[in-house]
Amino acid sequence: MVCDNKRREISVSPIRDRIVHRLLYDYLVPIWDKTFIYDAWSCRKGKGLLGAIERTHQFLKSYPNSYIWRSDVQKFFDNVDQRVLFELLKRRVRDRRALLLIREVLKSHSTHAEGVGMPIGNLTSQIFSNIYLNELDRLVKYELKPQAYLRYGDDFVLFEADEKKLENMKAVTAEFLSEELKLTLHSKNNLIVKARHGLKFLGTQLWSSGRRLSKRNKIRITSRLNPRNTPSYHGVISKHGNEKMQKWLNWRVHMLMD
Repeated sequence: MVCDNKRREISVSPIRDRIVHRLLYDYLVPIWDKTFIYDAWSCRKGKGLLGAIERTHQFLKSYPNSYIWRSDVQKFFDNVDQRVLFELLKRRVRDRRALLLIREVLKSHSTHAEGVGMPIGNLTSQIFSNIYLNELDRLVKYELKPQAYLRYGDDFVLFEADEKKLENMKAVTAEFLSEELKLTLHSKNNLIVKARHGLKFLGTQLWSSGRRLSKRNKIRITSRLNPRNTPSYHGVISKHGNEKMQKWLNWRVHMLMD
């Protein structure tokens, strides 16, 4: 269980299961990734969190007089409908053995109800989440057609010049998520703001003129800095500590000092 501002249960599979997840992941990515929109930024080669922030910043500079709707899905991983996901997978996966294996992987995990939810920590959950939310992406990009749209995980933003039009997009999206994907928008993170006032998104406060880490992320950075790794932020490469932690801290300090 991880409690980092948000309580999340991270699943760690045995080595044997991780091999299965890797095989399925490597099988599914070439089939599905080409169907994803450009601005789906999570868990994809050549994408990532920093790229999503940079791209959103570009949108702010390109559409300074627009309105922005920022939202996310309420407990996304806990509420994925496995039946809906499996039907989506069947559209492109033709191998019966692969489908049987996928079904077993999905059945191995449920949250508050049978047939609902998938674990956060599994590799397959990364591609499954993009396949599931690809339906949302395609609705927004090709049917609603805002000025700009970007999704990272289950967090997303829409830019639109007409506020009433954006309100309608919000209503259509909420209905689609509820009816087609059995998901609910987060009631507290469901805001329409003016682009010129800036945007808080993905742990970063963004304006057309610049960006800063949110206060929460500044606190997180401060809590993780210690005498062993602090010198690396002054140009001295520290060989101490975990490599992933170093990368995490380095890019956030870059954001903080930008």
